[in-house]
Amino acid sequence: MNESWQHGYAHVNGIQLHYVTQGKGPLVILLHGFPEFWYSWRHQIPALAQHFRVVAPDLRGYNDSEKPPGVSSYRVDMLTADVMGLIRAFDEEKAIIVGHDWGGGIAWVFAVEYPEATEKLIVLNCPHPTAFQQHLRTNWRQLRRSWYMFFFQLPWLPEFGIRLNLRWFVEKAFRGMAIRKDVFTTDELQQYAEALQKPGALTAAINYYRAAFRERVRHGERAFDQIMCPTLLIWAEEDTALGKELTCNMEPCFAGRFEIRYIPRCSHWVQQEQPELVNQYLFEFLMDGADCNQKNGA
Repeated sequence: MNESWQHGYAHVNGIQLHYVTQGKGPLVILLHGFPEFWYSWRHQIPALAQHFRVVAPDLRGYNDSEKPPGVSSYRVDMLTADVMGLIRAFDEEKAIIVGHDWGGGIAWVFAVEYPEATEKLIVLNCPHPTAFQQHLRTNWRQLRRSWYMFFFQLPWLPEFGIRLNLRWFVEKAFRGMAIRKDVFTTDELQQYAEALQKPGALTAAINYYRAAFRERVRHGERAFDQIMCPTLLIWAEEDTALGKELTCNMEPCFAGRFEIRYIPRCSHWVQQEQPELVNQYLFEFLMDGADCNQKNGA
């Protein structure tokens, strides 16, 4: 793997974000999920850097980015403002936004709140918020799959339990969920464990869930405007946390081009477990090599 990327820091939205960058061209922002950090895009950064300026930040609270205290510091409006600040830190007014898991959740909301700054949108294994809200009301199977989100609402106990055997937690989360277990080496799992062990990182990561839950309790379900930019959803079909049914009937959420690419025999960690196929779909969409019809992956 080519690791010629560079590390840097940007002061955005009142905090300091660490990022990795590589390449020249149109700006692409890669947003990771839980419990990851920029490293989850290690297979995509050098590939995309052949045509784009790629920036993969540690989201606020993760790894080497600043970890502001308090649950309210992790509201989604703060997270989307971080992304906008990062775009401006690179002297741009818009970017291609790519997000996986929690990064995908941020990406969906960013495209609604900052439509003029979203050139194109790509989300991996994260449902549109409207679909997710609906399924949590009516889909008991998905509600059971989302049990951990409710467990994370408890104070201190989730962190305490994970810290008791953090290495086991990391292995269970990644290798345990993966269909292809060998894609996560011992060294890679150790890097994820070390990122979570940094002071304040674990609480910050869990605070994403706490903040989202509190916002829903305080303000109820949110109505989202249609997404205007071209959008691609990449979905691994063997995701044990998020069912494939979450991708159904999403077309009303979009005013423009919308595609879905399904990847069978693949877990939630789609860009790490099937990097070649994910990279192919990214390039087809970004380079306008694919037609505008909804497609299923082979």
